[in-house]
Amino acid sequence: MAESKVYFADLRTKLGESILVKMERLIRAAGIDQIDFEDKFVAIKMHFGELGNLAFLRPNYAKVVADIVKSLGGKPYLTDCNTLYVGSRKNALEHLDTANLNGFSPMSTGCQVIIADGIKGTDDVEVPIEGAEFCPAPKIGRAIMDCDVFISLNHFKGHEETGFGGALKNIGMGCGSRRGKMEMHNAGKPVVNEDLCIGCKMCSKFCAHDAAVIENGKATIYHDRCVGCGRCVSVCPKDAVETAFDEAKDVLHKKIAEYSKAVIQDKPNFHISIVRDVSPYCDCHAENDAAIVPNVGMFASFDPVALDMACADAVNSQPILANTLLSESKHQDRDHFGKVFPTTNWRVGPEYAEKIGLGSREYELITVK
Repeated sequence: MAESKVYFADLRTKLGESILVKMERLIRAAGIDQIDFEDKFVAIKMHFGELGNLAFLRPNYAKVVADIVKSLGGKPYLTDCNTLYVGSRKNALEHLDTANLNGFSPMSTGCQVIIADGIKGTDDVEVPIEGAEFCPAPKIGRAIMDCDVFISLNHFKGHEETGFGGALKNIGMGCGSRRGKMEMHNAGKPVVNEDLCIGCKMCSKFCAHDAAVIENGKATIYHDRCVGCGRCVSVCPKDAVETAFDEAKDVLHKKIAEYSKAVIQDKPNFHISIVRDVSPYCDCHAENDAAIVPNVGMFASFDPVALDMACADAVNSQPILANTLLSESKHQDRDHFGKVFPTTNWRVGPEYAEKIGLGSREYELITVK
């Protein structure tokens, strides 16, 4: 495929000039002004950080993007979907509380925060896509599919399942509803932790296939009836219905790419990655380990595949920081993510994304001063 343009700015600033000014210059140089924003609803998809994690992007970055969108006539909102795992963002109320506690508010960002798949993670849209091997109709949060223009703003960092988390991870996994996340993560069906189950019957009430049954005061999920929709996971008040998280990692990569295609296939889209505080694990953790390499900079592109490749190449070219998870691996080559997480091949995701038409792994890197 032809090379895609990826724009890069380092984190050096002139005396008296904010890094946020430089970020705006990068985004405009990358061509965001080419999009027609006039009177359009614009979803800015980002991660608000799990409580206890301090590596997530500060809300200041989001404000830069929101202000640019407003200057071009658009109506921006920050958005994300609820998590599948138990944490501080598993329903919209806790998710909004977490976003507020981590600094995301209309005052700090210049726009509203909307949780895309609703209070319990059940408000989604099935979006048919062509060429899918695994997920022909990804389940995407409704408030994301309702947008006219889609922008991803992500913190580029390591990830134990996919090697790194960048644009594709932010779009694909991040925009999936709770049942969408279950479809991506699981090869199997949910199970019940009887120690947590109180027999409240919420799972059986919402199961459309009579798979969730209360027996002897505890719930049981009959897998021969279960279709894996994840509704029981969403509605359990005690988090007793658990998911397996057992999908093969190569398949997970490909499902994420298919979900990404569902989000951006029919609308203008633009992508920004901030490569700093490159923690080895996802911002979904309630903690963050030390950054494995020095801060790199900011990247922007219309092509999320090229963007991920440029960021990965930039991180892999960096020296290893001492006293980090990466330094403990004692490796000498330049595949940092592969050495931190040797059980996953991060290249599978971009390769498959290119195959299904999401973009190109080949890129031209253009530096913005």
